[in-house]
Amino acid sequence: MRVATWNVNSVKQRLPRLLPWLDLRKPDVVCLQETKLADDAFRALLREALADRGYEVALHGQAQWNGTAILSRTGLDDVAAGFPGEPGFPAPEARAVSATCGGIRVYSVYVPNGREPDSDHYRYKLAWLAALRDAVSADRAAGADLLVCGDMNIAPADADVYSPAAFVGKTHVTPPERAALASLEAVGLHDVVRDRWPGKRIFSYWDYRAGMFHQDRGMRIDLVLASDSVADRARAAWVDREARKGTGPSDHAPVIVDLDDAPDGDIGPVVPPPSARMLRNRARYGIRATPPYQLTSAGVGRGPGSTDRHSDTGTVPGGISSSPENTSRANSSESRNWAGSPAAR
Repeated sequence: MRVATWNVNSVKQRLPRLLPWLDLRKPDVVCLQETKLADDAFRALLREALADRGYEVALHGQAQWNGTAILSRTGLDDVAAGFPGEPGFPAPEARAVSATCGGIRVYSVYVPNGREPDSDHYRYKLAWLAALRDAVSADRAAGADLLVCGDMNIAPADADVYSPAAFVGKTHVTPPERAALASLEAVGLHDVVRDRWPGKRIFSYWDYRAGMFHQDRGMRIDLVLASDSVADRARAAWVDREARKGTGPSDHAPVIVDLDDAPDGDIGPVVPPPSARMLRNRARYGIRATPPYQLTSAGVGRGPGSTDRHSDTGTVPGGISSSPENTSRANSSESRNWAGSPAAR
């Protein structure tokens, strides 16, 4: 089973990229965040295209903001919008949907941003995470196999941001946020990507501004958290960086976890890796590079020892056309702060 999570930052804007990506990567279960569509509008836009690809859909959306979805080709049972005890701001928001897919209880979550430390929205974020922990804990107590996937809006550790100094005094990295995430994991969940790639430089989000993506100034805030029984089935875990390239991308890349079988091998942590120029910049500042990989018509795999197989422009064989990044802020309805973290809802 291939499971993916992706903050698409408007499914309507991302439609020209989402459908080809589904055809290329062929995930069995997809958790989407920031769909920014009411449920009826989502169905009108995508019902036929997703059905043609074999997906059932669980939705919890709202117009313009937030919105979560689960696409599944492995069954879709016991769908729930939100979770017990979920707080609002002040009204409930479309930030979570869950369903049982292939015997696993899957959550797609979009954690509140927090905006500024000690703000009302920051306190809402912490309360929301505490309620999510309680809901997931109840599922664990009932013996469910679990996946909690999505945009956590928290970098778990300093290694998960490009520069800890750039985030001093900002959300996403404060001790209370990290403690709230750790409390969620403490119910019996594993950070699958980090467990598989300890010590590696891995990001899933890059601000649209100022070439942050091409400089690899990112954050790892999109996570796949799995219960013991599911984490033990992981055969590959990686960030699909190719999907962040090109024209009109989301500011997030999909995170993919393969269970039981890895069609592309045990690749990762970031596929394809940053360009040679980026690797040289890392070396200049003493930052260890990740291993080389290559993307071919047969799939994605480790390269035979080269330090760089792909630039950040052009077309990658077997991949999505990757013209230079469109850095226009028209791609995002959200403002960003100077450090490059999401600063909105």
